[in-house]
Amino acid sequence: MNIGLIGLPSVGKTTLFNLLTGSDNEVSEFSTGRVEANVGIAKIPDKRIDFLVNMYQPKKITPATIEVIDVPGLVRGSSAGKGIGNQFLDAIRRVDALVHIVRAFEGANVLHTDGSLDPMRDIETINMELLFADLGVIENRIDRIQKARKVTKENLQELEVLKKCQLGLEEGLLLHHIQLTDEEREILKTFSFFSEKPMLLVVNLDETQLVSGEYPQREELTRFAKERNMPLMALGVKSELEISQLEPEDRELFLQELGITEAGIDLLAATAYDHLGLMSFLTAGTDEVRAWTIKRNTPAKRAAGKIHSDIEKGFIRAEIVRFKDLYELGSVAKVKERGLMTLEGKEYIVQDGDIINFRFNV
Repeated sequence: MNIGLIGLPSVGKTTLFNLLTGSDNEVSEFSTGRVEANVGIAKIPDKRIDFLVNMYQPKKITPATIEVIDVPGLVRGSSAGKGIGNQFLDAIRRVDALVHIVRAFEGANVLHTDGSLDPMRDIETINMELLFADLGVIENRIDRIQKARKVTKENLQELEVLKKCQLGLEEGLLLHHIQLTDEEREILKTFSFFSEKPMLLVVNLDETQLVSGEYPQREELTRFAKERNMPLMALGVKSELEISQLEPEDRELFLQELGITEAGIDLLAATAYDHLGLMSFLTAGTDEVRAWTIKRNTPAKRAAGKIHSDIEKGFIRAEIVRFKDLYELGSVAKVKERGLMTLEGKEYIVQDGDIINFRFNV
């Protein structure tokens, strides 16, 4: 899975990127004018992996990961070339989801690009820039089709859908709010439009807001997110980054003092997985303990292909140990004794946390 971090300048995007990926990219109190995207890998903490590692002492540990892309801050008018423009948005054109970081924290040393705190205004600014970026792509594609010497039946179908989207965008609608059939959405897939992507909202708080749970426009933001089925997370990004750099015993103490019960990477990963319909199954042994990310409702044979196409082609059976049973009983031998290990066929729907050994023949 990969996610793109977006937002206005000086909202905490790069700080969140550093927190998620363990990087140390420069964070400026002012807009730096950079145009390069930061790209890194966030390892997803998983207590199930920790348990299996203690059990097997493997040579290799491979947790599930998220590729994180942090692009420079957008400003009002970026789509028309203002500021540094939006040419770098191509870096997140193909991501699975967008994470919009919205600033709620105060800070005299960190100037807001619009001069004042207003989270709802900032959301509208970013949404409009994504909308205009999509509109530009649509207008260019419509122009190419109309000027082509030969126009196919498929081109005409595409043209009809693009004009429908163009009209909606010009009326201020994001693409996922425009009524489209499944066939029409299939036609749009190759474009990877921004305003059609799943989006998560992260409200970035200061330490005082984190402790109190109160921040500007909290009710409006909650209502906005709920109406759009958009996950909303409130994180103290700077505080968490500072705490993550402490010794483990001190880290736990400070987290408790701030009332942080779930680390930012844990919360963001769990929320993103749930929103995108993802889950993990596990493989375990002395060579490697590994988490594999798949879509929910994936049958066993297709899940086997996540490991290797040969395993999918030669699939025979899947030996399933449910993590809950292994955790409670303490060993695979005891799970077998209780008759809780099962052999499943290719149509078995893999469950989150299943520990699987695939039998196959090629």
